[in-house]
Amino acid sequence: MTEKSLAHALLTKLEQHITTHSFGESPTELYEPITYIMSLGGKRIRPLLSLLAYGIYGKNPEEILSQAAAVEVFHNFTLMHDDIMDNAPLRRGKATVHEKWNANIAILSGDVMLVRAYDLLLGTDPKLLPKVIRLFNKTAAEVCEGQQFDMNFEAYETVHEADYINMIRLKTAVLLGFALQLGAILAGAEKEDAQKLYEFGVNIGVGFQLKDDLLDIYADQAKFGKQVGGDIISNKKTFLLIKALELAQGEDLASLNHWLSLKEFDKVEKVNAVKAIYEKLGIRSLTEAKMQSYFEAGFSQFEGLHFQNEEYYQALYAITQDLIHREK
Repeated sequence: MTEKSLAHALLTKLEQHITTHSFGESPTELYEPITYIMSLGGKRIRPLLSLLAYGIYGKNPEEILSQAAAVEVFHNFTLMHDDIMDNAPLRRGKATVHEKWNANIAILSGDVMLVRAYDLLLGTDPKLLPKVIRLFNKTAAEVCEGQQFDMNFEAYETVHEADYINMIRLKTAVLLGFALQLGAILAGAEKEDAQKLYEFGVNIGVGFQLKDDLLDIYADQAKFGKQVGGDIISNKKTFLLIKALELAQGEDLASLNHWLSLKEFDKVEKVNAVKAIYEKLGIRSLTEAKMQSYFEAGFSQFEGLHFQNEEYYQALYAITQDLIHREK
């Protein structure tokens, strides 16, 4: 079985498990939104990482479909609440829960999703359950910390690079690390290997977010699936903007601050003007170098694993490489 077919087979089993799982029935207004957001799809990357990590050390990843699903349920819970905070109208091309129902229902349904994530973890070996719950709680709190930092940054005039990296590590990367660590722990991997997989996931996760920052401006519109330059239009404090504000001087800095201060503007003109400043300052190459440093740090951890099943090891490697080289 090839690496991609192995991953596809696991995703099929996972999707069946999620689709057939009952989150609850009554009142329907509470439970329908959960079924709705879980049916919107997505790549299911996080639970797949758990299954592949388990397969590196264990015999049958299907034994932890519930625990892998818990990671995905938690992830979608955060998306449901993030959409409320961002007042986002769309999620994966469909109406967000708070738009389709209302904000109060979205809050309450999200709360139940967090509860159900714990339910899905309860099938864990009693000897491992306390450790798994502690790590899950730590990760969940960190994701919330990252979201709060992200919201705080909206009001800050200046955000430093280190603070931004820490924010994306918490908001995005630690859940990828936990997903991998969870699979390894459940399979009985050595503590050192489980930690290496965690560090691999965190470093790759930071790299992924930097890649997203880059793609928002430099992606092929036909492949990207959303408006290129959206971060520039909204003045989002991404790595690129942070570095540009740090490096720009004279006319470049004045021009950048001018575009950031405007309340009304032509979107295309703003994107082109800010992008031109980025090009002049070499921001793209700086971002690519930073991104690559995190990918390299991650793979240095990955290559040091004492894996037992090369098929799953290679599948995890292939999946990660596909994500790194994505264009959308």
